Amino acid sequence: MHTHQSPGRVPQPPRAAVGYAGVLNDLLPIALWREDAGGRIVEWSLAAQDLLGHRPEDVIGRLATPLLVPDTNRELADRLTRQVQAGETVVGTLPVRHRDGHQVVMEMWIVPAADPEGRPGAMLIAVETSEVLRMRDSLAALESLFTQSPIGLATLGPDLRFLRVNDALARMNGVPPADHLGRRLTEVVPGVNAGALEALMRQVLDTGTAVVDARRVGRTPADPDHDHIWSCSYAPLLDHGGRPLGVIASLIDVTDSQRAHVEVERARHRFTLLAEAGARIGTTLDLRQTAEEVVSFLVPRLADSADVQLLESVLDPDESTAATRGVLRRLAAAFPDPAAPTALLGVGRTFRIPLGSVYEAVITEARAMDLRVSDIPALIRDPRMEALRSYLATRIGSARLVPLVARGTVLGTVSVTRLRGREPFDEEDRILIDEVAARAALNIDNARLYTTQRQAALTLQRSLTNNALPDVTGLELTGRYLPASEHDVGGDWFDVVALPGGRTGLVIGDVMGHGIHAAAVMGQLRTAVRTLARHDIAPARMLRSLDAVVADLGEDEMATCVYAVYDPLTRSWTIARAGHPPPAVAVPGGAVTFLDGQPGTPLGTGAHEFGTQEVAVPAGGLLVLYTDGLIEARDRDLEQGMDQLAAALHDTDRPLEELCDDVLARLLDGRAQDDVAMLLARTTG
Repeated sequence: MHTHQSPGRVPQPPRAAVGYAGVLNDLLPIALWREDAGGRIVEWSLAAQDLLGHRPEDVIGRLATPLLVPDTNRELADRLTRQVQAGETVVGTLPVRHRDGHQVVMEMWIVPAADPEGRPGAMLIAVETSEVLRMRDSLAALESLFTQSPIGLATLGPDLRFLRVNDALARMNGVPPADHLGRRLTEVVPGVNAGALEALMRQVLDTGTAVVDARRVGRTPADPDHDHIWSCSYAPLLDHGGRPLGVIASLIDVTDSQRAHVEVERARHRFTLLAEAGARIGTTLDLRQTAEEVVSFLVPRLADSADVQLLESVLDPDESTAATRGVLRRLAAAFPDPAAPTALLGVGRTFRIPLGSVYEAVITEARAMDLRVSDIPALIRDPRMEALRSYLATRIGSARLVPLVARGTVLGTVSVTRLRGREPFDEEDRILIDEVAARAALNIDNARLYTTQRQAALTLQRSLTNNALPDVTGLELTGRYLPASEHDVGGDWFDVVALPGGRTGLVIGDVMGHGIHAAAVMGQLRTAVRTLARHDIAPARMLRSLDAVVADLGEDEMATCVYAVYDPLTRSWTIARAGHPPPAVAVPGGAVTFLDGQPGTPLGTGAHEFGTQEVAVPAGGLLVLYTDGLIEARDRDLEQGMDQLAAALHDTDRPLEELCDDVLARLLDGRAQDDVAMLLARTTG
């Protein structure tokens, strides 16, 4: 790695080839610079110049933060600098300002390093994030190609010895993959004119020009009694600088020349279509759009018409009854033929699967079937559908019904047809259509599950956000629940319970995790609190009981909680915490404090360390309960969040609803990064 240093410290010249990362530098340029204890740049690598545009002579001696750190990240940069100077190593993804002003997102390692004066400094090692992702994607694509392709593939080094072969090639040669490695073709399968093929590979290495469809004839241990013919293609394997690393070989068995030629072309066409299907189907998690993408892919390239139908019991399992079992609903369709009775084939129409029909066989047996003219009478029995029956019998030349099967469940069917003037479906067409339907089924099921989860999440969200608080003695109340997203509800909650003697219990909690499971655990805790509160138990005992409830739900469950009881006669609160952020108390005049009593341990740990704190609040004072999503964010720590909350609570004389909304607006500044629950209680005269 080439670097440029300030005159304060002159490094010893490196030994030959020591520290030179030629291969790594080609694949992933690594920028390096060093800063002294005052934050000035004392060393700047040439890779840093390439990635960030600054020449060494222009940056050595300058302060790094105003030069390289975006304005919005100054506070974070100062904090990270202090951590590194204290001896910590920091790893993260951070934006760095380029010389021309744009930001370069980089994966960074910041490590302690003494500066030229021996003081605590820092060494920064960085790579461009987009390059890391590109390398990851390239490696993933290569790995998928080798592990999934039915074509024989191999890479060979400059000495034409095997570096890697896939299982398909090993099967062709009848030699295990491991027995190829480090050996030449003439040593592995000498009976296939290997010498001539090695001469071709040497030609590819010398000229840099690929050789396509070179035929080899011979016998291998895979079938030693018969000659086979293979189509062999070789291409140079080059690094990023264009230097040759070896040869990549692909082989296809073409024993029957004419049939093999057709098969190869069909296979290439099928792989192209499947790749296109993968790119075009499932671009969103919207169920109907996914169904429409299936239809638009099939028509016209594979069929003259297509439609997607899902079982009503799959679309709406909660409403499934005897009336909806065996009923299909058309989600998407394409019938471009002007003669098609489109009025009978509209999207959204439902029809019951006729008993004894080919449709019933496809659904119940979960296997694709062709529709024949003899199947039409059993399929369409309703006289009102005579136009459709006549259309199928006179205009359609071939038709296929394919079940949509995902995770072992039949979701519905895909129907495809070709008109009589077009070549009927052959075996290759059927295989391709069935494969497209299989891929589509998984995308449709993902969309269906997402839709179901989203609907459940939205239902929970509405039940939480529409939570009506009771009228209680001596308190004015308001609360808010804000999910982090419209479909990912978590386990934050609050509740108010009327207690004997005019007292009131307030509870707020946060279940670990997100999603339906966390919300379900939250629901059980809310029920437990209400049940226990009827027995008028003390706050610390309430938390011990809730701790046992969470422990019974499973060893991986955990939650934090605050339970507070208000007595209007004394205007005092009795509060117990279980690992939850401290409540805030705001009194008239502007003073805001956070309770410093025993924080307690989270529910579910079994520690039972729950203390009690007594707090007197004058008339007009506020008790503020909240979850950590209110005060904690990626750009601030808990202490900063608490300071901002205290500032937002300074004016307690405003209407409680207005105060609550203002607190949320000031601390969240847009969409919440985590679920937020907040409960405000003002004491009244």
